[in-house]
Amino acid sequence: MTLPLRNSRIKLPLGQVFWREVGQGPILIFLHGSWSESSQWLSVIEDLSQDYHCFALDLLGFGESERPKLHQSIQLQVECLLQYLEALNLPQVYLIGDSLGGWIAASYALKYLDQVSGLVLLEPEGVQTEGYWANWQWAKWLVGRPSLGYGILRSLLPIARLFGRHKAIEIALQQRQQLENSPTACKILFQRRRAEIQAEFLQEQLEGLEVPTLILQGKNDTPEAIARSQIYADLTPQARLQMIDNGEHNLPETLPNVVTQHIHDFVKRVEGWKVEG
Repeated sequence: MTLPLRNSRIKLPLGQVFWREVGQGPILIFLHGSWSESSQWLSVIEDLSQDYHCFALDLLGFGESERPKLHQSIQLQVECLLQYLEALNLPQVYLIGDSLGGWIAASYALKYLDQVSGLVLLEPEGVQTEGYWANWQWAKWLVGRPSLGYGILRSLLPIARLFGRHKAIEIALQQRQQLENSPTACKILFQRRRAEIQAEFLQEQLEGLEVPTLILQGKNDTPEAIARSQIYADLTPQARLQMIDNGEHNLPETLPNVVTQHIHDFVKRVEGWKVEG
């Protein structure tokens, strides 16, 4: 029997949050990726709803959640998640986060370890890899205000077409459009001071992440994404890294059945440990 999917909103001190909810059983909280919102998880939560109570949030500033005039950061998102879980009286949960959502989930677990039964992190952000700041500087230039990078690229495009060198510029303009479609993600990832972002990186804290953790990473994703997942796996005491065949980025939407099975098996295993303990 398919259980009904419910859409809800709640006014929190930091702003109004929208979420999708379905199912019954152990509580799973789903946090979407940088360029997505809660609909990213629809196929996954519908499949899991027979065994688990699933909550998929639009993070503050994303999707249908409010975009308050606050300085965006990982810690702001962690505080909003705390307010949300307290308001709904959800004291013990599993956190499942993709990309940016994985960074938020891991940060939350480090701060409120006793509230988190387990973590599933899909291609998580939040650790520094080789070449990170060069990529960051490029993205910061692309989405900067005023739009200097955009103006330069647009002006170069006609000339580049004459010489058959336009493909790279067109790709950069497409990348900028994707970034611009998620302004809150840009604020968190690129439009803050370097020192502030660096202070929220987790590689120096992961040894304290004493919670069962599953990391899902597509084998065909970018080298940078694979390197980040490897850092999480190497530094987190109870982590297991699962590489996904044929997986690229955005696993919840590209391979939802595979993601669903791994989450189900992981939570079932952790719940079994609780009974044995």
